[in-house]
Amino acid sequence: MRKKFANYPSLSGKTVFVTGGASGIGAEIVTAFAKQGAKVGFVDMDVAGSEALLAKLEGTHGFAPCDLRDIAALKAAFAQLAETLGPAEILVNNAARDDRHDWREVTPEYWDERQNNNLRHMFFAIQAVADGMIAAGGGSIINMGSNSWWEAGGGFPAYTTAKAAVHGLTRTMARDLGDHRIRVNTVVPGWIMTERQKQLWVTPEA
Repeated sequence: MRKKFANYPSLSGKTVFVTGGASGIGAEIVTAFAKQGAKVGFVDMDVAGSEALLAKLEGTHGFAPCDLRDIAALKAAFAQLAETLGPAEILVNNAARDDRHDWREVTPEYWDERQNNNLRHMFFAIQAVADGMIAAGGGSIINMGSNSWWEAGGGFPAYTTAKAAVHGLTRTMARDLGDHRIRVNTVVPGWIMTERQKQLWVTPEA
């Protein structure tokens, strides 16, 4: 039996930017928006994976390689996508890495790198697209959170700290951008069985 998914006509023709779109949850988000008729632009470090995904999509879409820890590169990648697809009307701040680490072994350098990987780019992605949304009269920003810190998950304190901070970022930016008809929300997924999760973290006990 063929699966039938809901169709949302309001998404047709919308320009959507997604961070970390080459694999896992990000790739599913890119694919879902594309199936709704949106124009999807995504950034990722995985060039081969991104190009393979892009080849599977129907419609007008784009990809720009980018290390999100480099904010100048992020802004340049978004500018490149905007030239091809138009300014973002929807932003999905998806990119993150839930690498495990022992709190005893965390250095200041590792801590900063984890925040750069999981949190900092979200704010600067918002900063990069917000003026275009304001000019368009509105938009939607979706920040991907995590249930890990809500459930007091252990073994990756730098990650859970960053994901807890996503909620603070969402709330303050919703206040600052709400008058411009820009919605800012956090989506909190449970444990999604992506290939990365199955290869690295999933055990019978877990």
